[in-house]
Amino acid sequence: MIELKKVCKGFGRFNVIENVDLSIQKGSIYGLIGSNGAGKTTLIKLLAGIYQQDKGEVTIDGMPVFENVHLKQNIFYIPDQPYFLSHYTIKQMASFYKSIYPSWNEERFHKLVKLFEIDLDKKIHTFSKGWQRQVAFVLALSAMPEILLLDEPLDGLDPVVRKKVKNLLIQDVADRTMTILISSHNLREVEDLCDHVGIIHKGTIVMEKELDELKLNIHKVQVAYQGEGQTENVLKSLRSLHTEKRGSILLCIVRGDEDEIAKQIRKTNPVIFDLLPLTLEEIFIYEMEDIGYAIENVIV
Repeated sequence: MIELKKVCKGFGRFNVIENVDLSIQKGSIYGLIGSNGAGKTTLIKLLAGIYQQDKGEVTIDGMPVFENVHLKQNIFYIPDQPYFLSHYTIKQMASFYKSIYPSWNEERFHKLVKLFEIDLDKKIHTFSKGWQRQVAFVLALSAMPEILLLDEPLDGLDPVVRKKVKNLLIQDVADRTMTILISSHNLREVEDLCDHVGIIHKGTIVMEKELDELKLNIHKVQVAYQGEGQTENVLKSLRSLHTEKRGSILLCIVRGDEDEIAKQIRKTNPVIFDLLPLTLEEIFIYEMEDIGYAIENVIV
């Protein structure tokens, strides 16, 4: 298990991470969301053992990460801009990683090279950004890490390659209980992959929940009545986070159990009644408003 306890990290006079508590269970895919400068990359580099925290504890399975060679042999980090040794070919870069990752799987490496149709003898610095990111994933998944840390992982990839990468990540989590932390601005990306999500804002985790729990606990409701009187009655019976009128339709964002919400609304005899799914982006907008944050200041 990955665990951060009361972690702080600053650079000069600026505190980037402040009193962060975070736990990620083995075999889960955790999505970390936040605006530029919120502290996402710093948090990831603390987990990768690149930075040392000023205060608090950063541990994996109870062991500190910083300067722990044994732990780092089981961690692979793909930054926002993947870095490769100057003028190395993919074959040379694979040889380098093979020397530092004991779990390196040569057979898998060649299968992934074939899957992504990559030229092994081409120098990596001549590739486009999207191709370099594909190379990074081939190397990372061939190293067979227990923990994969990803910073804006699918940026620059076309839709077909994105699907390939997502399938490979999900397969490794299912087959090897690999743990993944993904930092991304793309909420749809997070929704497709992650089972847990957290929002970091100004160096602090302001929300952290299981994705299924988020989706089960908040709903979009559309109702309409023949007269105006029942509108107030339905609002009184619901834990509404947001309401608005669209012509004769009342739109409500409601917290609670779906069956109980439906039961309460049907008592008011609506002419129209629909329970609609919410996207992850919509859920966060209303959840963040409920705890006093403007979503555009947090994730945009």
